[in-house]
This record gives sequence, structure tokens and C-alpha cells, in this order.
Amino acid sequence: MPKRTTPDHSRLDRVIAEARRHSDERAATYRERALQLFPWICGRCGREFSGARLRELTVHHKDHNHDNNPPDGSNWELLCLYCHDNEHMRLLEQQAQPKQPQTAGSDRHSATATHNPFAGLQALLDKK
Repeated sequence: MPKRTTPDHSRLDRVIAEARRHSDERAATYRERALQLFPWICGRCGREFSGARLRELTVHHKDHNHDNNPPDGSNWELLCLYCHDNEHMRLLEQQAQPKQPQTAGSDRHSATATHNPFAGLQALLDKK
């Protein structure tokens, strides 16, 4: 039976705190830059932000790589909290869908359902 060891909670706390600090530092730099570059308007819904509500405007990385922060802001767009959350949910849903094999000349939007749930319905109705 393997020996159980207790985790070093103080070490885990230090690692998590350091990761959060690095994340906050990284976010502060590109967020401040994005707020200087772009108008304070959500790129999806068009809502305008100012004053205390400016905190609801987030920086979205178009390629979903939070380490890709070019100084010209070409990988960023400002999105409100709701649109930003929606964008990431769309990505997760897209990743969760099974990949369909592509054949030559096939269009991924032209798939046709082959199951007919009412195939035997008319025969059942005719029996009555």
C-alpha cells in the first residue's frame, strides 16, 4: 500500500499567490495599453463604458493566447464581461463537438440527418 503524504499547504499557497500575481501583472500591462489604444466600447454589443463601469470592459485575446500581447494591440479587442464570457463559451462548445471526417469536396455544413424518428408512424396509424 503506497504511503500517503500530506500536501505542503504553505508551498501550494505560495505557488498560487505567485501565479495570480504574475497573471495580474501581465493583465495590467496589456489592459492599460488596450484602454489607451481602443475606444471604451464593447466590440460585440456596442455598449459604451466610462467611470466606475470601465471595470466591466475586458481585453479579449483574439487568438486565445494570453501571452500574445503585441504592442499595437492587433490580438486584442475590448469586450464587456457578458460578451467576453459568451466568446469563451462558444470556443469551449466548438472544442467539445466531435470532429467530422471531411471527404474531398464536402462542405461541413451540408451534413444531412439520416435518422427518421417517425418512420413507422404511418403504419401504426393505419392499424387503427
